[in-house]
Amino acid sequence: MKGKILRWVLPLLLTVALVWYMFSKVNFGEMMNLLSRGVDYWWILLAMGLSIFSHVFRAFRWRIQLRSLDMDPPMTALCCSIFGCYALNLIFPRLGEVWRCTYISRREKASFTSVFGSMVADRVCDMFMVLFLVILTFAVATPAIESFLNKYPVGRGVVDIFSNRWFWMGCGVMLLCVWGLFRYGDNLSIVRKLRGWMRGLWAGFAVLWKMRGKWQFLFFTFAIWGCYFIQLYVAFFAFGFTKELCKEPGLAFGLVPCLVAFVLSSIGMAIPSNGGLGPWNIAVMFGLAVYGITEAQGTAFSMLVWSAQTVMLILLGIFTMVYVSKKS
Repeated sequence: MKGKILRWVLPLLLTVALVWYMFSKVNFGEMMNLLSRGVDYWWILLAMGLSIFSHVFRAFRWRIQLRSLDMDPPMTALCCSIFGCYALNLIFPRLGEVWRCTYISRREKASFTSVFGSMVADRVCDMFMVLFLVILTFAVATPAIESFLNKYPVGRGVVDIFSNRWFWMGCGVMLLCVWGLFRYGDNLSIVRKLRGWMRGLWAGFAVLWKMRGKWQFLFFTFAIWGCYFIQLYVAFFAFGFTKELCKEPGLAFGLVPCLVAFVLSSIGMAIPSNGGLGPWNIAVMFGLAVYGITEAQGTAFSMLVWSAQTVMLILLGIFTMVYVSKKS
């Protein structure tokens, strides 16, 4: 019971704390003035529309995995599972992933652990995509990254942690303990249950190696993340201060600043919070600040973009509820 309370309450508290931190450093009046007078909302609407394509592409990618597991749910159901997943994550972080797998496994009368394993593989691919983008950002925006690390010590602290040999030695010891538990703990009921769960999980994960359509899977992976990036870049044209960045040939017409903000925000999404509120906004603010965008401007930009995407997720969530209720 305590674990469940922590699982739901901790992200909420973290969200509130980070939002408070964000607004405590901002001139609220200036931010509201920017939102009321300095925004071309047509670009925001375009970004909202583009977000739908990222979800549809994710459904197409997941279908490739599920077909290799002898499941073939209709595309509408798959799209709704993705819509519902992100809508639920606005309320309870990570609950959407569980609902998404439960909905499809029940609909297809399939093993939940296998479906869940395919979802884990889906997320692992996203993790590698973020890693690729981080490497790309270091390659094309090294001065900006150095500026970020020097301006925000927390960034340098994270780098120092991952470059510390004691950190990796500790990880090695933990992995060794886990290996020993599974190797010599046959008599423990929890180990037997975990092994059964992991076999089902691996069945869903390992499908990446044997499935048909690997190139299609790779295409949809880039399509998903391409949509994410284009959404943010399109939003740059909604504000005068970010639009100016798009006029700079030296900044690849705003693509490099957008990439820096995009990568930082993608990393920020790993922090559990309600729909990314707080970590995502602060990460975007940090990325824009490197290019001279003030805290009030960065907050106005991040809050409007986040709010627009949240409205779209709520609308898609309502559509999902109607669809599921009619099909149940």
